[in-house]
Amino acid sequence: MNNPRLLTVLFASALAGHAICASAQSAVVMSPEELFAAAENHSRQLRPSFSSEEVARQDVRVAKAGRLPDINANLSLNYIGDGFTTRRDLSDYQKAPIPHFGSGLSINVSQPVYTGGAITAGIEMAEHRLTASRFATELQRDNIRFNLVGDYLDIYKYMNLRDVVDKNISQARTVLSEMTARHEHGTALQNDITRYELLVSNLELQLTRINNTIDILNHNLVTIAGFPADITVLPDTTILSKALPMKQESEWQGEASASSPAIRLAESSRDISHTSERIAKAERLPKISLQAGWNIDGPILVEIPPINRNLSYWYVGVGVSYNISSLYKTDKTIARSHAASIHANDELAAVRENVEMGMRADYVRYLESYEDLKTRQKSVELAERNYNITTTRYSADMALLTDLLDAANSKLDAEQKLIDARINIIYYYYKLLFTSGKI
Repeated sequence: MNNPRLLTVLFASALAGHAICASAQSAVVMSPEELFAAAENHSRQLRPSFSSEEVARQDVRVAKAGRLPDINANLSLNYIGDGFTTRRDLSDYQKAPIPHFGSGLSINVSQPVYTGGAITAGIEMAEHRLTASRFATELQRDNIRFNLVGDYLDIYKYMNLRDVVDKNISQARTVLSEMTARHEHGTALQNDITRYELLVSNLELQLTRINNTIDILNHNLVTIAGFPADITVLPDTTILSKALPMKQESEWQGEASASSPAIRLAESSRDISHTSERIAKAERLPKISLQAGWNIDGPILVEIPPINRNLSYWYVGVGVSYNISSLYKTDKTIARSHAASIHANDELAAVRENVEMGMRADYVRYLESYEDLKTRQKSVELAERNYNITTTRYSADMALLTDLLDAANSKLDAEQKLIDARINIIYYYYKLLFTSGKI
């Protein structure tokens, strides 16, 4: 994370923990991209993916070590008791003294030469799993980023909604004040005042719920991003004024096909299944290795009497092994591996189809969000005009209270939907980035 503003805030927050007056939260304006950078370095939800990737990386090193020779060394020291000899009918017992100190040392080297492709396939398997682990990390990273964007835009929406409700509360209190004055002059009913007080009370309750929702969303946001709990994230107010690219659907589909972590993860699973099939087939092939060894043992017990000397010898050669039972066992393993490969291909096709459908839906919703914004802007204009006219008519005793309440509710509803429409444009743009793997 190299954002100076964010680093300053985090440093100030850490110092605030040791200050006397540290109860107030630190607020920082951030863009979604700054949140992404913070989560990349600090999110605890990403750490399991990183550690899993490291495990897969070590598995590749272990698999490559299969190409190295096997070297075994054995050393034995023992006490040998005296022996005896007898006739075949166990008569004529005679003691046979034997040197009591026995020792043995052997060194054996075996270098695999041909394993039917099992070692190579094992390395490829480990590499495919490492690749799959990387794509799984990318998918988890994208999910975290999209969740951050969702909470971030929800905070933006509810902050704007809070401004709208505050404005409506202020207007409602102004109308209520006028009603009270008119009631004192006998031109307004107490019932009208009560009903409008109920409207103000409902708006204040809605404001409380909005503040609580913002608090919950901010807690989720800073927790996922790995920030201190006393940080308050404020959305960048310029985000709605930024021009977003208007690509064709075919461009989005092409990017999704090439970059979607879901597709690439499914491709890795397919590669793993195909490699598993190769490993299963390798069981039917012989294993060939170069072998060399050296042994020294003493005393020499095969002679009578035993010779209290060491016998040393060495050898080099070629070892060939073949598992005969593979002729009637491996076919079942191969059949299962082949079925798994077919399943992996089907899974890949299904994932590609799902991504294609998701991209289509996101693209249509993205275009629709612009049309929705135009409609909501017109609705707010009409609702404000209706509210102003109704307020004037009500002040002149030319409209009923129900008309004024309806106008106020319609205005509030139109303003809330306008906020949603503006946020939805940003949301569906990031949804396109998420589905295409470009977030």
